[in-house]
Amino acid sequence: MSTTITPVEPTEPAPAPGASRWPRRFVRPGAAALSGLLFFASFPPRPLWWLALPGFALLGWTLRGRRPRAGFGLGFLAGLGFLLPLLKWTGEEVGPLPWVALAAVSALFIGVVGTGIAAVSRLPAWPVFAAAVWILGEAARARVPFGGFPWGKIAFGQADGMFLPLAAVGGTPVLGFAVVLCGFGLYEAVRLVLARRADAAAAPTPSAEAGIDADRPAEGTTRPVPRAAVAVAALSVLVPVVGALAALPLVDDSAEDGTATVAAIQGNVPRLGLDFNAQRRQVLDNHAERTEQLAADVKAGKEPKPDFVLWPENSSDLDPYRNGDARLVIDDAVKAIGVPTVVGSVLSPDTGKLRNSLIKWDPERGPVATYDKRHVQPFGEYIPMRSFVRIFSSDVDRVRRDFGPGDKVGVFDLAGTKVGLATCYEAAFDWAVRDTVTHGAQLITVPSNNATFGRSEMTYQQLAMSRVRAVEHSRAVVVPVTSGVSAMIMPDGEVVDESKMFTPDALVREMPLRSSRTPATTMGTLPEALLVAVAVGGLGWVGARTVRARRRPASDDMN
Repeated sequence: MSTTITPVEPTEPAPAPGASRWPRRFVRPGAAALSGLLFFASFPPRPLWWLALPGFALLGWTLRGRRPRAGFGLGFLAGLGFLLPLLKWTGEEVGPLPWVALAAVSALFIGVVGTGIAAVSRLPAWPVFAAAVWILGEAARARVPFGGFPWGKIAFGQADGMFLPLAAVGGTPVLGFAVVLCGFGLYEAVRLVLARRADAAAAPTPSAEAGIDADRPAEGTTRPVPRAAVAVAALSVLVPVVGALAALPLVDDSAEDGTATVAAIQGNVPRLGLDFNAQRRQVLDNHAERTEQLAADVKAGKEPKPDFVLWPENSSDLDPYRNGDARLVIDDAVKAIGVPTVVGSVLSPDTGKLRNSLIKWDPERGPVATYDKRHVQPFGEYIPMRSFVRIFSSDVDRVRRDFGPGDKVGVFDLAGTKVGLATCYEAAFDWAVRDTVTHGAQLITVPSNNATFGRSEMTYQQLAMSRVRAVEHSRAVVVPVTSGVSAMIMPDGEVVDESKMFTPDALVREMPLRSSRTPATTMGTLPEALLVAVAVGGLGWVGARTVRARRRPASDDMN
């Protein structure tokens, strides 16, 4: 007679009577919130891009195998841990309510993503599907509601990271996917190692007296780690790293079409906050005076003469088409420097909505072309559902007249150089920058006005976006800002010159011009669509498995 002993999975000891279990209940929620804090810490101005990897590893541990409802709650906590500190600048002058509301609504998207990640975590090769689900969530958040809010894409925290070259391969979706996949892959690798050690520790020690080879584990005492799982964990880490190394040749800062000497003017503002333009003429005068000072420096041989000059967004909140004094101030400054100048201005037609415009100002002919910002900022430049929002904040009435969007791609020919225009908020949107390159831009400018957000991290977060865009499209990017950090960025994402916050300055530098297109520029939204398809396929697979599992007991009962 023989007896077969089946090994039993070790179970945790039952808690002692009366012992509290509440601390254990907060472990995963705490880990979810901590993962979000790691995402935040990986963003500029901190050069800690690598913190995103343990952040996603921790999020993977938090969500793997959870039920959908738990996945939503844990994902929402991760979103709050990430977005509450990241978006603190949105409440700089209007108080905590708009800030918390925006962070909470954005975190809801990450909550839904958490549901999806928890669901696909039971699939083979789950890190791939989970990373694709994250990109699906970012794609949705970049489009809805009110045109989307892509601020906080994981790719925008990678301007200093080793994965940055992947932006040239497939834009921010591929760059973000690589970071998320590597983080989940790290967790899966650690999980498999720990599972193997736990199994080995739980295996009974073979008895030499019983005639069992002490060097060989007893049959049935340990479960071998599936090779497929090991391969998935290894590839989830190695493929993004190898891919980033393979993409390095795409990062090129050579001058294909020669160079242009560019000047970026930072005039500064007389005061911080929402009332930065209370002395609107002073803002205009600051930029005009700094341009005239540059003209004097050029005449004295202290600075090279620029081929063209770039002013920031809202450098003139007075409409020069309607205000003769403003027109004269701008005209004098542009004539002093003697080259085409791009001036940011607010245009106020007799009827209809305001326009946040960039004006091409010729030293001889005056204003000759305009670009109207195409993606205006909800709750900043226009107020959706104004009567409803007023219930929660009277600050909506500061925007007395809504801005309207333009409908034409912005590319100015400045002294023979085609310059793509993406105004401030537009830099966060993939399409807004790509359009300028497909329409011939050899260099990109992102004129911005950050005076509303004081000395917050907002200007550094936005600068990082421009650095990612430089690599994504292999173009030099010039960022003139009213009062934040103005910068000159090479096509490889390196910042070669920058100003200090709230300090008048003029950056002058020779920048390379390029006309070739990266794979990211050529493919546009295709990489994102493919990753979304992977996510949808994974979620569909989970749905099909769930339906089959529910039908099986019914068929078994019939038999």
